[in-house]
Amino acid sequence: MDCDVVVIGAGLTGSSAAWQLAVRGLSVTLVEARGIGHDQGSSHGTSRIFRRAYADPYYVDLTGQAEALWEELEDRCGELLRTRTGGLDHGAERNPRELAALMMERGVAAELLSPEEAQERFPGMAFAGRVVFHSDAGHLDANRTVRAGIEVAAGLGATVLEHTPVTSVERIAQGVRVHCEGRAISARRAVVAAGPWLPELLPSIGASPRLPRTWVTQQQVFHFRHRDPQAAWPTMVYKEGIQLFGLPSGADGGQAPAMKVAQHDSGTPTTATTRDGRIDPTSRDTVTAWVQRWLPGLAPDPTAEQSCLYTMTADEDFVVDRLGPVVIASPCSGHGAKFAPLIGALVADLVQGSPAQPRFAFRD
Repeated sequence: MDCDVVVIGAGLTGSSAAWQLAVRGLSVTLVEARGIGHDQGSSHGTSRIFRRAYADPYYVDLTGQAEALWEELEDRCGELLRTRTGGLDHGAERNPRELAALMMERGVAAELLSPEEAQERFPGMAFAGRVVFHSDAGHLDANRTVRAGIEVAAGLGATVLEHTPVTSVERIAQGVRVHCEGRAISARRAVVAAGPWLPELLPSIGASPRLPRTWVTQQQVFHFRHRDPQAAWPTMVYKEGIQLFGLPSGADGGQAPAMKVAQHDSGTPTTATTRDGRIDPTSRDTVTAWVQRWLPGLAPDPTAEQSCLYTMTADEDFVVDRLGPVVIASPCSGHGAKFAPLIGALVADLVQGSPAQPRFAFRD
């Protein structure tokens, strides 16, 4: 055997799995089809939301479990990967009153604000109903998180192979043989953390029919400059007719301070290999009109825009389970970044023989 575990994909999930496995003393080979930090998948950029506001108590509790592992990674790499800004949730379909009650029930600090109180606290924003504010929310730097995980894993002896596309995963008597362009790697276990390439790689694994259907969408994000460069902005999630989210852009929005705003529910079906990267003008118009109405503290037109990929499941739950010697990890549907170190730990647990979390286990 070349190593104990081959991890396929060096995004947020794969890099987190690699350092968690290496910390536990396993020999790891991390294989990435492109360069580390590439922008063709779902794990690039400087700005992803982390928050504890979920209408589902299971995910509220998971955010708390993830916190300790974020702190461990930050301690190991010697830098802060997250910035706390506080976060807002509003819109009738977010059910602010129920959301605040649930969060406080689970031990998460939350305030229920009237629209006037929210407007006074956040003058760059407009509100039409109740608003939940929770101070633990903020944003994380995906690029730095990926590199931090890889640096920790490499420092513990992991091998990192860039520009090494995987063509198939073969199950053999002793474990797996991962076929790459120009070479094969044998290991006792494999972790498939291929993000939007997962649906294309699954057939080579001889995947069980119990794996859930996954599909890929191309999403658009837009960056709007602050009218007041000194203003502090929270993250936000809005759901009423449409679903939008916003957070500080970081370097993704350019040199001037900006907010990244995107529609969560507007993806165009595609695949990882056929995505065209074109920005949907309907989504641009929808987001721009919403910003002009509800975020008067931002310049009215986007100054930058990008596309990214979501890997979706019907229930928006993640997929983290084992098929023989192969662990499949897909923290799907656009809300997995905040859980990255925790997903890495769950993957390592599966590699070492633990059962899957029931919510993330394979299902029809």
